[in-house]
Amino acid sequence: MKEEIYTIPVMDGFKEDCECPFCAMKRTLEDNTINYVLSPSYMEEDVRGETNDKGFCPQHMQRLYTEGNALGLALMLHSHMKAQHETIDELLKDSTAPKKRFGKKQTETSPLWQHYEHLLHSCYVCERVEEVFNRYLTAFFMLWKRDAEFREIVKNCKGFCFQHFIQLYELSGQHLKGDMLLEFRQLISSLQTENLKRVEDDLEWFTLKFDYRYKEQPWKNAKDALARSILKINSQWADKSTKK
Repeated sequence: MKEEIYTIPVMDGFKEDCECPFCAMKRTLEDNTINYVLSPSYMEEDVRGETNDKGFCPQHMQRLYTEGNALGLALMLHSHMKAQHETIDELLKDSTAPKKRFGKKQTETSPLWQHYEHLLHSCYVCERVEEVFNRYLTAFFMLWKRDAEFREIVKNCKGFCFQHFIQLYELSGQHLKGDMLLEFRQLISSLQTENLKRVEDDLEWFTLKFDYRYKEQPWKNAKDALARSILKINSQWADKSTKK
């Protein structure tokens, strides 16, 4: 099966010492996609066609800008800008005065407004990352069903962020059946509860260290508790900040 090629990144993600293996996978996937976009791939016709149409969200535009390949980004954005300029010009030419209908907004259904919605919600990097990440999730369940060693690795991880825990729990119903499904859901629920309690306790101790009464007490495992807590709540952000 073609999903076989995605099992290695999944295994690598679960071997990382982090608060969410899926965030680690997504971070690596995002980094690789950014590098791919700024490689000579931007000269390929199919890639250029997609970036012309989709562009980039503000977060990934900032990532691309800070990577240091000014020429590559400029060439890609010049092409994207020209394509969008032409599209908007055509939409403006084709637009007609909306008929008056009391109580109804005309702009929300116009082709120009639809193009605005497209630009607002499309990003070449986001869509490419999401497409491959969904294959990682399928590969995860493939490994879970057939690899006892992998199941042990999962059992010993530090749980997941809120988003990926819920995603994993819900998707398990599509990939597992009967006792295996029940056992899996019980396992990840216990794993999540145990590790959330660990991070909550670390975060509480982090706050207490600002109290003069605890000033001379050891930090224990709380020095990076704030960043790890943000990761549990807000997915990848804190994981990136702690890698600097």
